[in-house]
Amino acid sequence: MVDELSAEIGADRTLLLVDDDEAFVKRLAKAMEKRGFEPETASSVAAGRAIAVSRPPAYAVVDLRLEDGNGLDVVETLRERRPDCRIVVLTGYGAIATAVAAVKIGATDYLSKPADANDITNALLAKGEAMPAPPENPMSADRVRWEHIQRVYEMCDRNVSETARRLSMHRRTLQRILAKRSPK
Repeated sequence: MVDELSAEIGADRTLLLVDDDEAFVKRLAKAMEKRGFEPETASSVAAGRAIAVSRPPAYAVVDLRLEDGNGLDVVETLRERRPDCRIVVLTGYGAIATAVAAVKIGATDYLSKPADANDITNALLAKGEAMPAPPENPMSADRVRWEHIQRVYEMCDRNVSETARRLSMHRRTLQRILAKRSPK
């Protein structure tokens, strides 16, 4: 399998991973290395742009929201420095508007988190205009809703009242949802 992937990847196996979640980017780097890529990581827009300018990679996986700015800035720099770079934008904040913006700027694909190494590899190596195959085990609608609520809750510094206001939800309803285990 690794030999098949290596043939698909080509001679230039350089891969830039830009994400501010340190644990995630380390796991992803290991997984991508096992698949034949030569990963280099960055945890900020500034670091990602610096690598894109000095050593533009053949492949890139860029998180949309980073602590010091927007990952689309890294995508733009990559497109300027290496137009043939295959770029996948990852985000936990999936929205049609950001997906359209990412693709217009030059991203090859756009994946919502949580995306595993297989999904990312398939997106990086996809040829032509063919639509990728649907995921084997997509999240249930209940799980997607729960993930979104958790994300907003964390963005509001775990403030229940503020989270409920932003989600246009009654505070007590939100408290009941937060008290339950995550759905499958």
